[in-house]
Parts: sequence; C-alpha cells; structure tokens
Amino acid sequence: MDVVELAKALMAAESVTPATGKVFDVLEAALLPLGFKVERFVEGEAPDGPVENLLAVRGTGGRHFAFAGHLDVVPPGKGWESEPFAPEIRGGLLYGRGAVDMKGSIAAFVAAVAGMETDGTVSMIITGDEEGPATYGTPTLIEHMKACNLIPDLCLVGEPSSANRLGDTIKIGRRGSTIVWIDVPGKQGHVAYPHLADNPIPRLVNALAEIDGIVLDEGTDWFQASNIEPTDVTVGNPAGNVIPAHASARLSIRFNDLHKGTDLVARITEIVKRHAPTAIVKGTVYGEAFLTAPGDLSTLVQDAAEATLGIRPELSTTGGTSDARFLSKLCPVVEFGLVNATMHKLDEAVAVRDLEALSETYREVLKRVFA
Repeated sequence: MDVVELAKALMAAESVTPATGKVFDVLEAALLPLGFKVERFVEGEAPDGPVENLLAVRGTGGRHFAFAGHLDVVPPGKGWESEPFAPEIRGGLLYGRGAVDMKGSIAAFVAAVAGMETDGTVSMIITGDEEGPATYGTPTLIEHMKACNLIPDLCLVGEPSSANRLGDTIKIGRRGSTIVWIDVPGKQGHVAYPHLADNPIPRLVNALAEIDGIVLDEGTDWFQASNIEPTDVTVGNPAGNVIPAHASARLSIRFNDLHKGTDLVARITEIVKRHAPTAIVKGTVYGEAFLTAPGDLSTLVQDAAEATLGIRPELSTTGGTSDARFLSKLCPVVEFGLVNATMHKLDEAVAVRDLEALSETYREVLKRVFA
C-alpha cells in the first residue's frame, strides 16, 4: 500500500471538526481488504455533534495492540499557497490540512499493517472529534470497547510528537486542562453616586490578584510546574460614567499529576466566593493529567525508532492535551508520530520521506509487539 497516496486521499476528504462521512469512507475502503472488521457509528447532536467514530479490529485473542487517532482537522484559515483540501507535493513536502495532525500518521499505520501477519489482535480507534470538545468522540469509543470486552494491552496514539526531526520524542503523559468562568454581579449606577450602586470590578480584581499569587507546585520528575493563566477579563461597559452591573473573567489551568481538575475548580471557587459571595463560578475539566511511567511500552517504541530511524526518542510530557488522556484509563498509552512544526498552521506539510519512514517504524513496532 502506498502511504503517500492514502495520506493524500484522506487529506482530500474535507473533515473540519466534528467530522463525518467521506473521510471515513476512505479509511474504511483501505482497511477492509486488509482483513479488518470495521464498525462505524455516529453519535450526538449539535453543538458538539454529530460525530462519526470508527473501530476497526483484525484478529482475535493473543496480545492486543491498538493504534488511535483522529480524522477531524481544525479549520484551514485563509492564505494558503495551495488549496488546503487539494493535497499536492512540492519540493519533497506533501501540503494540505491534516498532513501531520494527523491523517499522515493514520496512513502510515495502515500502510505498516498492510501485508503483515500479526499473531494477535490489532485495532484502530479513530474518532472524528479530537480537535473539538470530544464529547462524542474517543470516550464513546472507549465505552463501546468496554461493552465488547475489547480492551487493548498497549496503545499508540499517532499524534505528531516529534519536535525537530522524526523520532526525537515520545509523549508518555500530558498535563490536565481546566477552564474556569467567573461572573461577579453588582448593581449598575452613576459614578457620581457610588452609594446607590455596587461596583463588581474591585471584588473581581481582588480575587484575581489572590489567584495570581498561587504557586500550585514546582513540577515533578516528568512534568513542568502547573500554572493558572487569566485568559479574559470582561466588563462590557461602553460608558465612562456608569458603574457596571457585571464583571467577568476566564481562567485556564494546565496542571500535572499532583492535582485533580475538580479540586482546582473548588479552590478557585473558594477564593472568589470570599471576595464576592454572590459570584457565579463554573469550571469544566477537559482532561486530567496522566502519565504512563517509563517501561515496556515506551522502551519498545524507543527500540523500534532507533532501529529504523537511527535516533532514540526522548520521553516527554510537554504540550497540550490529546485523546491519550481518555485512552490512558483503558491501558498503557504513548504518543508517537510526525514532526509537529506545522500543525494547525497555514501550509501544513509533511516530508514525503518522513511519511515513509514513519510507516517503517510503525511496522517495526508491530513486529516487536507480536514477536
């Protein structure tokens, strides 16, 4: 199977998150001749859906190795040198949305398993909603797999983990992510008569000042320090002589495995309520921190990369969140894929030779899993 042609076919199927339809048709058509049983199902309603998911399984019994990824992509934006969903090769690079994040690695895995015998079970866990809220994506797939008693022993997520050259980094964990919204009510009035009004801004500012002074931790052996960042402060008051009725803020918290998202939301709520008892505080935990401690899985992938690429990947937990945060509850999981320099950018591109080399490395991983 030609990894470049499959990557181009996947990239040509427009699939801005949440994705359904044609892009899954392309993947299913590639998997069926390889002996995979393919299940597809659409879940959810707007605004977080509908989302299509695909579970492909080949073999029964024995060791179960899963490859996970997503076919949805972020919106391309304007200003591309070529059409984002009309992939083309220029100067040894394949350009198009999804080249590295992450249709290229999905194509590389399919090409790796093509024509290869595996004495056990191989599955592909593919969602159409990783770039979005993930409400009906990988968590739905996990519940389906549990119901079918189809639990992998090992899982590799094909996210673009490499930083400077293919194979230099394996992600063995990710920090958690929480967003907190704060709304402090007041009473609107004229600035010349403050005793007849109630200004919410000082209470919000005082709460934010205390929050800004928090040092959550100093980091761990595998994680950088957790941080709380204000990302928006809004009053929405166009008049200079009016005390506003509301003042709002938004916080983003990235945290390591010393914390739980719900505990952090509770801590922020307690601080805000002391300064503004009538404030409304809402938090959403988008993912808890996870760590797959260095061991058999990370060593296996390191050995495979070193054998095919001539470089031994470093183990890292840097970066944002991924669906590995969900899959880590199912089995040990690591992330290993293409160079991430152009992901989410204009003119996203992957080196053709990297696609071919990644497919060879995935094949070496499979050989070692089923040795």
